[in-house]
Amino acid sequence: MSQSIGGHKLGQLIIEGKTKQVYDLPDKKGFCLIQSKDRITAGDGVKAHDLAGKAAISTQTNGKVFSLLNAAGLNTAYVGPVTETAFIAKKCAMIPIEWVSRRLATGSFLRRNPGVPEGFRFCPPKQETFFKDDANHDPQWCEEQILAANFQFNGRTIGRNEVDYMRQYTIVVFEILEKAWATRDCALIDMKIEFGVDEGGNIILADVIDSDSWRLWPGSDKRLMKDKQVYRNLTSVTQSDLETVKRNFEWVSKQLDGIIPKNDSLVVVLMGSASDQAHCEKIAKHCLDLGLNVELRVTSAHKSTRGTLDIVAEYEGSLGKLVFIAVAGRSNGLGPVVSGITTYPVINCPPVKPENVTVDIWSSLNVPSGLGCTTVIYPEAAALAAAQILGIGNSLIWSKLRVKQLTNISTLQKGDTGLKGVKTA
Repeated sequence: MSQSIGGHKLGQLIIEGKTKQVYDLPDKKGFCLIQSKDRITAGDGVKAHDLAGKAAISTQTNGKVFSLLNAAGLNTAYVGPVTETAFIAKKCAMIPIEWVSRRLATGSFLRRNPGVPEGFRFCPPKQETFFKDDANHDPQWCEEQILAANFQFNGRTIGRNEVDYMRQYTIVVFEILEKAWATRDCALIDMKIEFGVDEGGNIILADVIDSDSWRLWPGSDKRLMKDKQVYRNLTSVTQSDLETVKRNFEWVSKQLDGIIPKNDSLVVVLMGSASDQAHCEKIAKHCLDLGLNVELRVTSAHKSTRGTLDIVAEYEGSLGKLVFIAVAGRSNGLGPVVSGITTYPVINCPPVKPENVTVDIWSSLNVPSGLGCTTVIYPEAAALAAAQILGIGNSLIWSKLRVKQLTNISTLQKGDTGLKGVKTA
């Protein structure tokens, strides 16, 4: 009789680890089910204990973390939970490398690098890679060893571009989660992640991210650590110790509630004429792609000055996180006037045309002294500038910008791969 979990028929057991089982889903091609265990281990499994409730806590924590990363736009294997202790993910061939990012020097890094003081801050985060091999205690590997292994998974060879991409991806994941934990006054000290190659040959973030994956120091104080290091440090383990570890894990999961910030900011695109609507809709599309709320309005600082003042006052009186984008050509009075009456950021993005490009741009650039409105030409640039401003106070918007940078890198690498070896006439 076939087994099922959460209404999903289970196929063969693909792999079983120390803390989870991975099952094929025959009725859901390309996906698998990951079942967590009530088990905690350390030292490559040398230390291990049953810990009732850990599976549910791990599944909750993992779901909240991956929901944030998915919301930021990262390509991950995580799909969603099916029970308190199981979730569905895209089926991947796992790359046997642990990618570690460190903000502060501590733990094993100090043992391997004598002379570096504890707490040394890495900017950018320090990257290390380890080959997954329990029998040899997951030895550290350099980039050349990864390349020399010539790994191939689902038709994808892990070459230099792939390694570069995973390195960049790892930093992005760390920085997104570091920024998120900072909103809880908690320092993300270091963490490990793993990648897989899906059935389409895409490298995606996979496996599990939970309290086994990182060091967390509330208030940046090591003495208050809430991660699995508390368990690792125990020379003997009592039931009381296990309850403390469990409470720490529960605290971590609870802190992740609401970790995706509210989208309570707004970009107001003011156009001097309805004829500029097409240009403004391009700005709006790029804003929406970056997770920004956006509204379009028509007003002219020259023809309807009072109306412009009223529109600005309307938004200032109802919202506290605003960016105005002024779209006006010819004699651009819209951006400077708005900049003169508001303390919120104003970005000029004139709808330039070939026949008057010089005049339109100069009109937006040559503003009176005392005004701070900036000028960009392209709709995407206006949206990006608005996102950079609003991202200072919103970790999700900031994260979307970091993911966009990663996407730019990936696009270039794919273009390079497609042209490599192609001879021109």
